[in-house]
Amino acid sequence: MTPGARRVLDAASALFYDRGIHAVGVDLIAAEAGVTKKTLYDRFGSKEQIVVEYLAARDERWQAFLTPYVEGATTPRARILAVFDAARDWAGEFSTKGCSMVKAHAEISDPAHPAYQVIAGQKAWMLALFTGLARDIAPRRAAKLGRTLMLLHEGALVAHGLNVFPDAIGHARDEGATLLRDTLRAASAAEEKRR
Repeated sequence: MTPGARRVLDAASALFYDRGIHAVGVDLIAAEAGVTKKTLYDRFGSKEQIVVEYLAARDERWQAFLTPYVEGATTPRARILAVFDAARDWAGEFSTKGCSMVKAHAEISDPAHPAYQVIAGQKAWMLALFTGLARDIAPRRAAKLGRTLMLLHEGALVAHGLNVFPDAIGHARDEGATLLRDTLRAASAAEEKRR
C-alpha cells in the first residue's frame, strides 16, 4: 500500500468508526488524509472498497490481537475465557464505541454490498473460534456451547458500545466462566454414568 493509500485508509478508519460509514463522504476522507479525491479513487476505486478495506484491516488487527491471549492460555477453559479478556482489553483501547462490525452492520445490511461479506465473515469466524474451543471442553455439546459463548461475547460488545452498564465484557466473562464450570460438571457426571 502506498503512503497515500495508507493515509486514506487510516483517515477513513477513524472517521467511519467515530462518525459512521454513511455520514462520512470521500471529500472528508481525502481532506483528512491530505490527498486529492483523484488519488483516493486511483487507490481504492470507490468508497465501498475503502469500507471493505477498513473492515478487513480491523478484523485482521483483532485476530492478531486475540491470538496471543488464546495461545498463552494453558487449559481449554482458560482459552475460552481469554477471548473475553482480549475483548475487554481491545474494547478499552480500540473500541470505546463498541464493535466496528456491529456498527457497520447497522448501516450495511444488504448482502450485495461488498463489505457485507467481511462483516458476516468476521462473525462466522468468531462462532467457529468459540465452537472449536468448546470442542475441547464438551465435544458432544460444542455447537451449542459455542453459540452460547458467542451470544455472551457479542451481547457484551453491544452493551459496552452503548455503555449500558460498567464492564459488560467482564460480566459476560464471569457468566461464561459459570457456564463452563456447569458444562464441565455435567460432562464429568455423564462420563461417570457411562462407566
